[in-house]
Amino acid sequence: MTTDTEPPRRSRSGALTWLALACALVVLVVAVAQRGDRPVGDRTVGEVTRVGVADGDAVPAYLRAAADELARLDAPAPGSYALVSFAAYLTPAQVAAALGGAPVSAVVARVPVPGRQTEIVRIAALRLPDDVVAGMAEVAGRKDREAADYRARAAAPAATADPELRRVYDTGAAVAAREAAGYRAGCACVYAAVVRDAPDALRALAARPGVRAVDPAPEVTRLDRTVFTPPLPEQRDVARPPADTGLAPSAGMGDSSEAAPTVTGSSPAAGRPAAGAGPPNPAPTS
Repeated sequence: MTTDTEPPRRSRSGALTWLALACALVVLVVAVAQRGDRPVGDRTVGEVTRVGVADGDAVPAYLRAAADELARLDAPAPGSYALVSFAAYLTPAQVAAALGGAPVSAVVARVPVPGRQTEIVRIAALRLPDDVVAGMAEVAGRKDREAADYRARAAAPAATADPELRRVYDTGAAVAAREAAGYRAGCACVYAAVVRDAPDALRALAARPGVRAVDPAPEVTRLDRTVFTPPLPEQRDVARPPADTGLAPSAGMGDSSEAAPTVTGSSPAAGRPAAGAGPPNPAPTS
């Protein structure tokens, strides 16, 4: 007797499993392809590079360290950024002469008022002295508005009823007005510059008259994420805020230029309290 043998049947569940795996593979391939098309985010967000002398550090030690690093510098073209500190406060024209044609990106300035902490500003400057003069004019306009704001707060009822608060506002108005006048006149206020050049050119710059130090910063790639803290010309021993004899101790004077942000043209307006609030937050100084 002959028995017919039927061919084995393929499991339906096995076929569905392979189909599901194939679909999952397609989805994975599409997801990877779409992810590859997306722009890569900036992984440096939040990172800040600091160049200069830290608050409380010894200035002579900083100057020696900068000179040693400059001597060892060997950077590829187009060169490294560097923080140039001057031995004195300079006018825009004097800055151009001191740098001797070095490619400049910005200058750092403050109005040196005896017995007062004044705001440190960073002014973008590619052409000297024209960009510095223009930047100073912008800062002067902002300082005029700041002085007017202080005067208005001094006349408000809250300040009228509080002599100490009134004195703080009056002092703030006087200092801001003096800063405005200085910048408008193209004052001798610049005490540092940010340049970018080849190592040999930076070493030659360090030997120019009026240049106190050239601190190379080959690690800097973005100026908008770099804080520069050059020593003030009058700082000889330790980097510390200038003594301020005008404002009340409760005013909370700033103690470092590190809070001064990178600006284009002029620094941003200093923080101020709401109308009727307590003493204003003074501008950052060093």
